[in-house]
Amino acid sequence: MSFDRKAARSVARGWLAAILVVVGFAVASGSVRAASFQPLEIVTKNGVRVFSVEMATTDEEKQTGLMYRKELADGKGMLFDFNPEQEVSMWMKNTYVSLDMIFIRADGRILRIAENTEPLSTRIISSGGPARAVLEVVAGTAQKYGIRPGDRVGHPLFGSK
Repeated sequence: MSFDRKAARSVARGWLAAILVVVGFAVASGSVRAASFQPLEIVTKNGVRVFSVEMATTDEEKQTGLMYRKELADGKGMLFDFNPEQEVSMWMKNTYVSLDMIFIRADGRILRIAENTEPLSTRIISSGGPARAVLEVVAGTAQKYGIRPGDRVGHPLFGSK
């Protein structure tokens, strides 16, 4: 029995291609994420709304945010920790999903909401004052659930929940 190098290389290339397709699909579908998920609640006049938020705490996570994602489900979001409280500027570069950006003070009160942000825009969106964190959720969430400045956010980042 003889060993056919050409056939062996062909089989190896086939397996490598299959592995790359699987890994590429996982990355493209967004199933590879570095951040952890945590519950967060917002207390409004209409009641309490609970979200599952992906934490963006490292510089890399904060710089990437929700970029390149094609969808964001209702009830999901990303919470950016900007400790210590400071003026925060965001943008929508490479972000395909319109978002509501909820700027939150260190005491857990909502400072400002930038609603229905423009996908792929490099326009700067400012907190309009010192913020400890920014919660990004799918556009229309604030209006849908009656979330307003002054509402309280419950999460360990703000000493609650």
